Amino acid sequence: ASFANAEVFVFKNTTLGQAVGCLLIVCTAVSTGCGASHAPAHGVPVAGHAGAPLHIVSLSATATESLFAIGAGDRVVAVDDQSNYPAGAPHSKLSSLHPSAEAVAAYRPDLVVTTGDDSGFVASLHALRIPVLVQPPARSLGEAYAQIEHLGATTGRLAAARRILAAMRRRIAALVASVRPVRATSVYHELSPDSYSASSDTFIGAVYRLFGLRDIADGAHAVTSGYPQLSREYVLRANPGLIVLADVKCCAQSARTLTERPGWKLLRAVRDGAVVAVDDDIASRWGPRTVEFVAAIARVLRHRGG
Repeated sequence: ASFANAEVFVFKNTTLGQAVGCLLIVCTAVSTGCGASHAPAHGVPVAGHAGAPLHIVSLSATATESLFAIGAGDRVVAVDDQSNYPAGAPHSKLSSLHPSAEAVAAYRPDLVVTTGDDSGFVASLHALRIPVLVQPPARSLGEAYAQIEHLGATTGRLAAARRILAAMRRRIAALVASVRPVRATSVYHELSPDSYSASSDTFIGAVYRLFGLRDIADGAHAVTSGYPQLSREYVLRANPGLIVLADVKCCAQSARTLTERPGWKLLRAVRDGAVVAVDDDIASRWGPRTVEFVAAIARVLRHRGG
């Protein structure tokens, strides 16, 4: 199966007081099943309606953040169980992993935003005459920007969306410019303590490309997956110059916990203090808070003289 359009969720299991990361990769291809999607990255309206929607259900944590950022939050009547930002979003038990058309329909939405189709979910909504906007996981900043703009156009908040996008572009450009060009610096992005990572084929990797960083996962991942599980020995051999921990909230990882792994205290990034902990959610979503992810990388690169 292809995970080209997979969304990654990391859950925390606790055993004997220790956090153990468990990575679940959920296929969210727009076409039925786990084949690669051919849908435009900005989103696919499956069923239309006249006028701006007034009762929106979001089954995408990224879309939830974007809807509130562009000023359409007052029209959101329910969000899925993975949407934890902003705090004021109308949280529900709706599942984005195994969505139910009947459960969604109970909210009487005039628009549902989702990342893909699971077991005919979109077709079921279509049969109920519920409009759907499919926005698969972005793989570049351009795709992320296009999705925010499309949400703005769909909700009648296009001007606000474009203001958000202009601010994002300015801030990201300034952050990248604030860092001296790096010289073949390698990066290891950790999604979970069992060494799942993200390659350059993902949105996460696109952020690293902004700074000219070389992703160590590129040499290990399968052709069809952007989220390989690396062995710890592989990471030791790669000896990355920068380590980004995106398993802080889920799994309590830190620069200190890295030093407790056999041999890891000798890694260049650990020795040089080039280990940055980022909010798990911010690092895995492609909405307006991407700026915060870029800022975290820029800070550590400036600190290490990059």
